Amino acid sequence: MKFLSIVISFFLGIVNCLSQNVPFKGKTIHFPSKDEVNITADLYRSTNVKAPYILLCHQALYSRGSYREIAVQLNEMGYNCLAIDQRSGLSAKNISNETHKAAKSKNKPTKYINALPDIEAALEYLSNDLKATSTILWGSSYSASLALYIASKNSDKLTGVLAFSPGEYFKIEDKTIAEYASAITCPTFITSSKAEANKIHPIYNNIPSKNKINFIPETKGFHGSKALWSTKNGNEAYWAAVKQFLQGL
Repeated sequence: MKFLSIVISFFLGIVNCLSQNVPFKGKTIHFPSKDEVNITADLYRSTNVKAPYILLCHQALYSRGSYREIAVQLNEMGYNCLAIDQRSGLSAKNISNETHKAAKSKNKPTKYINALPDIEAALEYLSNDLKATSTILWGSSYSASLALYIASKNSDKLTGVLAFSPGEYFKIEDKTIAEYASAITCPTFITSSKAEANKIHPIYNNIPSKNKINFIPETKGFHGSKALWSTKNGNEAYWAAVKQFLQGL
């Protein structure tokens, strides 16, 4: 296990060094999860504080740092953003996952499914503390699956949900994400790399929402939200699809 951790850390270090260094234009904040784990998040406000909020959730092994560049562009499009560290993750763009550290210090499990209360707490923070009147939930990889699960239970409270490379990474109460998708009625955007497309079709096809988009890139694409990074080939097509979806909300 120790050797595996060293290998993962080395790999992440290479990825982070190769990532574009984007100046931080947000504000780091903290709030508790229901089990008292301290959640670290970056708040990015647009010029209109009453604009919709997008809750940005990262993929496996990553942190809120993966949205440094993306959140700024969403701000420029007129959206406020909250990028959180979930307890299942490590680092991205040289930003450590502080929620993961906080969970470990309390001996809390940090598997994918254990990040669910972190996302739920962030949604409550947006509603209760930031007084968000419109909230869009955005997930990447395992958190995309959690976002779709949450949307299946709270479609009436969400303006929309975006899922980058969702999959059947786990079951919740013995049900698949595709099964939960049948209860999603809010506008839904799903995308992935080209290689992953067939795996997400069962999830997408089960969504009854009349307003849904499934974007599959013409290039090979990328797994998760990093497909939008300016360093990734074909990011422009992903951005065009995201903008089309957001403008339709």
